[in-house]
Amino acid sequence: MLEFRHVHKTYATPQGPLRVLCGVDLQLRAGESLALMGESGSGKSTLLHLAAGLDLPDRGEVSLGGQSLAGLDEAGRARLRRGALGLVFQQFHLIASLNVADNLRLQARLAGREQPDWSAHLITRLGLAGRERHYPEQLSGGQQQRLAIGRALAPRPALLLADEPTGNLDEATADTVLELLLELVAESGSSLLMVTHSPKVAAPLDRRLMLRHGQLLAESAGSDHQDSRRPCA
Repeated sequence: MLEFRHVHKTYATPQGPLRVLCGVDLQLRAGESLALMGESGSGKSTLLHLAAGLDLPDRGEVSLGGQSLAGLDEAGRARLRRGALGLVFQQFHLIASLNVADNLRLQARLAGREQPDWSAHLITRLGLAGRERHYPEQLSGGQQQRLAIGRALAPRPALLLADEPTGNLDEATADTVLELLLELVAESGSSLLMVTHSPKVAAPLDRRLMLRHGQLLAESAGSDHQDSRRPCA
């Protein structure tokens, strides 16, 4: 479903080149969920942006469903995102001028895959039945994030990318939203790549990887602060 092959990424800074990813290899299978963990600034969001085709690697290859993202122009990558990806962020990014029902259907319409029965099911599962004509400002933070998750899953994307999706919520609400997210991902048949700093949030997913020194480590190695791997060189 998603594959990184020896991916390198460097950014220019006033202090010189900042090497963020160093030969990263990653495979995510269809229907699998993976938590990507690491300290702030470790490159987690960079990896997510590369997976979405929002950026391209300096070296190596990122492919989605067997399609190399570097082989597409910007318009082609945008079409692939609309058709194959769902995106959920810490910020809700709802359209303030659209009501709940229209926000939910937006991504499915852009992908050309609106399914009224699935949308109605999502509204119920999200706990938003009876609020279809409400606007985002009339919803709580938890309701807004549930709506953002529903919007991303409305077209049943092959892959859902989630960047700290519960980071703006209190602990109790975050637990509820995470449980719902994982249930709906399973129902939709999507794969899930989630960036999180929280071991608790990562625990229910199928696999967990730690990003450190520009490389991916298995969870057990990532928890060992004495690992011998060196920073990018």
